[in-house]
Amino acid sequence: MLKNKKILLGITASIAAYKAAFLVRLLVKQGVEVKVILTDAAKEFITPLTLSTLSKNKVYTEFSDKNTGEWSNHVELGLWADLMLIAPASANTISKMANGICDNLLLATYLSARCPVMFAPAMDLDMYVHPSTVHNIQKLQSFGNLIIAAEEGELASGLYGKGRMAEPENILAFIEDFFLKKNRLSGKKILVTAGPTYENIDPVRFIGNYSSGKMGFALAETSANEGADVILVSGPSQLKSIHPKIQRIDVRSAEQMFEVCKKHFDNCDAAIMSAAVADYTPANISNHKIKKTSDDIQISLKKTVDILKHLGHAKSSNQVVIGFALETNDGESYAKGKLESKNADMIVLNSLQDEGSGFGTDTNKVSFFIANEGKTDFPLLSKQQVAQNIVNKMLDLLNKKIQ
Repeated sequence: MLKNKKILLGITASIAAYKAAFLVRLLVKQGVEVKVILTDAAKEFITPLTLSTLSKNKVYTEFSDKNTGEWSNHVELGLWADLMLIAPASANTISKMANGICDNLLLATYLSARCPVMFAPAMDLDMYVHPSTVHNIQKLQSFGNLIIAAEEGELASGLYGKGRMAEPENILAFIEDFFLKKNRLSGKKILVTAGPTYENIDPVRFIGNYSSGKMGFALAETSANEGADVILVSGPSQLKSIHPKIQRIDVRSAEQMFEVCKKHFDNCDAAIMSAAVADYTPANISNHKIKKTSDDIQISLKKTVDILKHLGHAKSSNQVVIGFALETNDGESYAKGKLESKNADMIVLNSLQDEGSGFGTDTNKVSFFIANEGKTDFPLLSKQQVAQNIVNKMLDLLNKKIQ
């Protein structure tokens, strides 16, 4: 499965660095070509000689070789790899990755990499659960980086708890599972909507909402990582999409989003409507800025096109349509009603009453409502994990329609 894959292994300063030798050996046995980057401090824990012997490749530690003056091209390294894995990933390096700090070859390569990135944290118990570390890990996950969670056991400090780098065998299994999933959606085209819509009142004002687009972008990245060609229709958002299999189309209003979705839907296998689309738009848009001339102002609104309903009733027998419901009360009742009225295959419910859920957060707590299957609840998870669960279920629904 991993034969001829190219994996770039980054090693940081942690006592767990000794495990990297076993990991390199396991990967090479699977037919992987491994190149290693060591931070300067990591050389205190494991030698370049050990890793070059096991990988059968030069080990990179500096931007240039002090003896020969040869440059280590971090851009080339980032483009070479099918996967970049940082194991062990120390709290210090995780923090720098999350904040774009670039003070060594490993970090420069990370910022240049176009391939998927995994990281396996290794640190003491209190460091691992510290709010700053938790925040940095969530931030990396929001970038689409995949965490290989630390394991529980005896730590270098003598404490017992979570913080041990995952064992090499478990990391190998995680990588194998990733590449197995990577092609599950190969040949499929997925339409994803994300972010808010802005409905103009006049040239300087609009009706909008607080959606950041994080959930939709996570869905687009997850689908692309599994081999799908993705059309991402995004309302106004500061987020970036970098996966080469994502075609991003930026829109502003609900009408614009509808027109793009209608244009592309027939050629898609599935649509995931995660955008927070305005239900109403001004009936009349002023060509000039509205002046403050009276104490009150009335703005007449009209309904926008219901994109989810249109796609749900237009879908073929082989297409899957998934919608979202963000509610503040009676969520289950609204989700069930939406499932039926929109003719959707699944509704993903989240509530603003759940802490850590909804607009602007890096986490979400959702429930799935599926025709003839009922309700499935999930705990609070990162939006990347939620996206993975949604994509898994989407694939299941697609497969059932083919059978």
